[in-house]
Amino acid sequence: MNWWKLFKPKACSVGLKASDKAAALTELVQNMTSGGVLDKDLEAQALQALQAREELASTGIGMGVAVPHVKLPGIDRVVCTLSVHKEGLDWSAIDGEPVFVFFVVLRPESAGEHHDPEAHLEMMRWITKLAREPDFRSFAQAARTKTELVNLLKEMSAV
Repeated sequence: MNWWKLFKPKACSVGLKASDKAAALTELVQNMTSGGVLDKDLEAQALQALQAREELASTGIGMGVAVPHVKLPGIDRVVCTLSVHKEGLDWSAIDGEPVFVFFVVLRPESAGEHHDPEAHLEMMRWITKLAREPDFRSFAQAARTKTELVNLLKEMSAV
């Protein structure tokens, strides 16, 4: 499947400005609402769910990547964003290193016409595989535009 198509440039960022995890989560969710992929009415709920998820355990998977992901009532399909923080943020990642690349994935609570939980697991495996690719991480951090960032996903989708 073409998972990269779930990432809309208008909801992504190549220049996160947050200085800590809480501010970054806020900025990531705001990018999703301002980018039109998440309904503004769900912004607070999405932020709360992501914050609660981070309290359980960090979503920093190492190698400079975090994958905050939660189930979100009120959506009927997966909503995603990919963002880059040029300086990196402390995310309590598994390797203790700062995080530069953020994949945020919000998914429906249950299966439906636009959501297949099995396909969702495949997408999460694809994201994890991308995160392990040094070339992907390097090119993502060097991306100058949102479109360039999403085009990188498209290009790397065959990896």
